[in-house]
Amino acid sequence: MEPEKIEDLKKFVDQCKINPSILNDPNLAFFTTYLQSLGARIPVKTEDVTMEDDIVESDIEFDETGVAVNPDNDDPPQKMGDTSVEVTEENLEAAQISKSKAMDAISEGKLDEAVEYLTEAILLNPCSAILYASRASVFVKMNKPKAAIRDADAALEINPNSAKGNKYRGMARAMLGQWEDAAKDLHVASSLDFDEEIGLMLKKVTPNARKIEDHRRKYERLRKERELRKAERPRPPQKKTSDQDAVSALNEGHVLSVHSKTESDTKFTAASSLSRLVILYFTAAWCGPCRFMSPLYQSLAEKHPKIVFVKVDIDEARDVAAHWSISSVPTFFFIKNGKEIDRVVGADKAGLETKIAQHGG
Repeated sequence: MEPEKIEDLKKFVDQCKINPSILNDPNLAFFTTYLQSLGARIPVKTEDVTMEDDIVESDIEFDETGVAVNPDNDDPPQKMGDTSVEVTEENLEAAQISKSKAMDAISEGKLDEAVEYLTEAILLNPCSAILYASRASVFVKMNKPKAAIRDADAALEINPNSAKGNKYRGMARAMLGQWEDAAKDLHVASSLDFDEEIGLMLKKVTPNARKIEDHRRKYERLRKERELRKAERPRPPQKKTSDQDAVSALNEGHVLSVHSKTESDTKFTAASSLSRLVILYFTAAWCGPCRFMSPLYQSLAEKHPKIVFVKVDIDEARDVAAHWSISSVPTFFFIKNGKEIDRVVGADKAGLETKIAQHGG
């Protein structure tokens, strides 16, 4: 080969090292085919690697020690007191006796018995924040975080400055992997009445909560970069959407990821034009229960191609999450003609499948 051609080839190879995506030029197909026959891997064209890919693939490693593997999703709600009932002196005395029996049961490790006594006390004296907080502490010991949160919420509604209410709600939220909310509750509890147990929980929960905050900042940066890139791209002329266009937009049998309210509105419009049921799944990369539900959600999309399965990451599409007032993940909304007709909150596989059978016909 002539020296000049060899020099040109060297320059071309140097250019490929700087920008490998030029190998995707159709004019070089003969060359890339040859490279692939030798076992080479041709990189994806730069403009095809979107911000969406970066966001979807991101993940966080948590310390999930103590997270409930099988939380009390299927347990019926515990009995709650009626605060409108007048509490007599006799009731107060009886409630105190039941509480004492509950404390004895706790010390003996008889947690079910302790719940029964505390429930008796609550029904007798429904305006006592300490009774609800005490029962919440027992539910935490019993690995029933959702019941504990209900009791802690009741305690804090009666007394917003209940240190125990904040403490046990924070511990229960940590058991569900709700790290940010857990950290907030535990910090409040610490400021009201610090104890060693709160300190130990904060050492575990705070690093996880900080990882989520760092993750959210990354998402915000990526979102802004993506929006800037989209703004720089020329927009295709708008045209009227036909039924075929709607079907194409809904990509039957697949889960559709949306990244903004504009995108979600577009999917809703297409679904409404075909009278399709939409399931809107709110998730987050840091959410352990979401990772538990996502494979099922994908398989359900393949099983029910006429239902529109939409997935929204609350950190990425914060405008969508705000529009639907999302307070926890995973949450599933069932939507028909743009209106909510039902929902499932939490990692409830059976509940999700039941609702699909109910509304997907």
